[in-house]
Amino acid sequence: MTTLHLFSRSLLLDAGALDGLSWVGSEDTVLLTGAAVEALRPGSVAAERLARLPAEAALYALAEDVQARRLHPERAVTLIDYPTFVDLSVSCAKVISWT
Repeated sequence: MTTLHLFSRSLLLDAGALDGLSWVGSEDTVLLTGAAVEALRPGSVAAERLARLPAEAALYALAEDVQARRLHPERAVTLIDYPTFVDLSVSCAKVISWT
């Protein structure tokens, strides 16, 4: 994994954060936390942008944030806890926070 792209703002409301998805490469990882998990809401513009990520890019979301919003993502996403969040952060060469 080269870069961890961390999104915590809602990609439904923040155009700048949504544009950050265009920087995701095939060896990168995307992690959605907080309001950014709303991007997993089926049919949203943000969900469509997530669908255009490189197929090899990994997509993660904090499980408790997804559960708190009662989301049922249609796209394949790996739900993780905070210890795994830390593991991802240290395993990537760099972290970009799009907040």
